[in-house]
Amino acid sequence: MKPKVILTQYYQDEPIAQLRRDFELVIVEGSGKSIAQVVKENPDAQALIPFLSEKIGKDIIDLGKNLKIIANYAVGYNNIDVAYAKERHIWVTNTPDILTPATADIAMALILSVSRRIIESDQFLREGKFNGWGANLMVGKALNGATLGIIGMGRIGLATALRAIGFEMNIVYYSRTRRQDLEQQYHFTYMPFLDLVSASDIVSLHIPSSPQVKHLFNKEVFDLMKKDAIFINVARGDLMDEAYLAEKLEKNELFGAGLDVYELEPKVHEKLLQLKNVVLLPHIGSATDKSRLGMAQMTIDNVKQALAGQTPQNIVAEFKM
Repeated sequence: MKPKVILTQYYQDEPIAQLRRDFELVIVEGSGKSIAQVVKENPDAQALIPFLSEKIGKDIIDLGKNLKIIANYAVGYNNIDVAYAKERHIWVTNTPDILTPATADIAMALILSVSRRIIESDQFLREGKFNGWGANLMVGKALNGATLGIIGMGRIGLATALRAIGFEMNIVYYSRTRRQDLEQQYHFTYMPFLDLVSASDIVSLHIPSSPQVKHLFNKEVFDLMKKDAIFINVARGDLMDEAYLAEKLEKNELFGAGLDVYELEPKVHEKLLQLKNVVLLPHIGSATDKSRLGMAQMTIDNVKQALAGQTPQNIVAEFKM
């Protein structure tokens, strides 16, 4: 008998076919049932593959009487009660690395879109307002020579910084672990957090969510930013006070912002939806065919390893202690 795996949502056909070949697969999406109901009805399931948008708390974990692994289809895993899963001796894994290039591309796309007013210009033209070239038409911010402040010099932060070098930007960074190797190799400059915020022309967030950094960007921090600075968030929505950011943008106390994540996702603060100086994306940081296929394959590999009695390759940090 094949081991049973619960997948919460459909992903690409190829990994779905692989799951069906190797396991007894139960898919929640389209069943008309909640994840909790499906887990309860399949107590023999040994693996659960959820998505970042789905809360997997103690209630669902307790229903999974025979779970050996929760293989999150995401690099983040703040949607899972990892401490309780660990207490229950259930592996928790994620999908790191594979989405790094795609997410860094989105960070750069947002930087370009905001600084050069790309979305606003597109709408301007489509509305029939373009009557010819003008010296003051849609003037944006130059990137060459601008200072990009990276918050979190991990995989995605580094990939974003390396892309920015091609635009002749000056890179400063703040990270829990100072990267002197990168400072020497790429001439990055380390700065204390608040100093970076006040000195940067563009601030880009690349750190994971945790209770300790909720609203890291609050009123006091946002108020330190330059009046013509740009704020970029492709990390997690709860790192910022979204309501206060909207207020700053409405008052033109920042040049603009580019967001791929939101504090109460999928809900977006109503004020942001009305503003022209913010570019809003529907959490598509990893949305390339290559990265999404790689993420799916990684979840399958993690499940196979766990159910074979091995330590999965991509266990989250809490299991490495």
